Parts: sequence; structure tokens; C-alpha cells
Amino acid sequence: MKQHYARKRFGQNFLHDASVLQRIVTAIDPRPGQALIEIGPGSGALTRQVLPLAEKLTVVELDRDLIPLLQQNCVELGSLEIHSADALKFDFCTLKQSENRLRLFGNLPYNISTPLLFHLFKQLPCIQDMHFMLQKELVERMAAAPGSKTYGRLSVMVQLYCQVEMLFIVGPEAFRPAPKVNSAVIRLTPHTEPPVEVENPAVFSRLVTQAFSQRRKTSRNTLKKLLTSEQISSTGIDPTTRAEQLSLQDFALLANLLESTGYP
Repeated sequence: MKQHYARKRFGQNFLHDASVLQRIVTAIDPRPGQALIEIGPGSGALTRQVLPLAEKLTVVELDRDLIPLLQQNCVELGSLEIHSADALKFDFCTLKQSENRLRLFGNLPYNISTPLLFHLFKQLPCIQDMHFMLQKELVERMAAAPGSKTYGRLSVMVQLYCQVEMLFIVGPEAFRPAPKVNSAVIRLTPHTEPPVEVENPAVFSRLVTQAFSQRRKTSRNTLKKLLTSEQISSTGIDPTTRAEQLSLQDFALLANLLESTGYP
């Protein structure tokens, strides 16, 4: 198997630990006939494990220099379809060719993880599940519950769209070059039914962002440009509560109230 040296500008850290690769494959549980899509396959370490089990695999890779290497490293392992494209701009729904929704996975570059997740949230009707390697700190924030120090805007927005499961932690030594932080593998499963009723997602996002803009202040203070204390109280929420103590349901109540006021 030929190698490729990681490029800093692409945020590349290639996974090489065989036991970690196997744990990821077990978590994904790829089967023939599924619409499996790998984002950022790199030199193909995970690709080579999944492809024989899936028989067919589609990958989206930004680094054009990796394309010939991927093709060579995956010869005779199965049918590999390669899209040379930027995942942040890619329309993944175009890959859905049957009733099967997409199963996305990959070792994501840390520098694009959050914007890529929000890009994918816009395409959830096409997606069955997602398994990603991310920075451990980011995964902890995504999975955090109200009241914890890591609970914030990302927690609320991710949990609005998906069920979040942190599967296991991966140390720096599993990568080449080794990053300076721990990583974690996460499973994101889009909700079949919305966990809360949100009348206007854009208003919800705006309110959540505003609520966490000054974490140490009360909701009455952070939201004063959007809602009065009396309006907040009318939902049954104490206006002296901080954003980190509000649940997904609380944010939905506040956002729907804001929407009813005619907020643009």
C-alpha cells in the first residue's frame, strides 16, 4: 500500500492503528447494498477495510493528489466511486440513487468539522446515520447535557437534529502525524421524529446563538434584545436562568414565542 504525506493546509492526520480501524468498522457495520459514503478517505486506510464488506463505496476527497493513490490501494477490493470535491460544498443528496438513505463516515479534519456538520444537517432527509472521528473536546460538547460546563450552542443545535452517541476515545498515537489532542468516534443518527417542535429553524438558531453569547449572564440579560422578562416568564422559564441550564425544549419554547412576535 503506497503512502502519502499529510498536508497541513488540508488538516490531514491519517489514521493507521489497525485495532482502531477495526473498532470503527465494527461500529459502522457496513453491508452490501447500503449507500456508504466516506468523507476524506485520505490514503485509504479505512476505505480498504470497509470496501470489501460493502462491495461498493463512494468517497469524497478534496486532495486531488490522493485520487490515484486511492485507486491503486483499493484495486480488486470492490467498486470504488471517487468524487474529487470539497465536502463543505458537496450536495450529498445527489448520491442517493435508491430508497436507501446515505450512511456517511470518515476521519474529519478538525479545521472543518463544525461547518461540515452544519452543512450535512441541511441534507438530513437523505441521511440514515453518520460515524465520524472528531476532536474529543468537540464530541464532548456535542453530547453535553444541560447544566454541564461543555453544554453550549453546538450541543443544542446538534441535538435538535440528531441523536448523539460518543462511542470511544482514540489517542494521538493512532495517527500520522500525531495530533496534539485526543480524538473520539461519534455516531449521529438523525431523529425520525423531531424531539421538539420548532416553527422556524432560523429563529431558533438565532435565539440559541444569542443566549450563549454571554454564558455568565442570565437569560433575561442575554435575550433582552429579543424577549422581555415577562415574555420569558410566560413560557414557564425563570428569566434568571442561564443559557447552560436551559433544555432543548426550553429553547424551542422561547424560539416559538419569538417567532410569534413577528421577529424577522
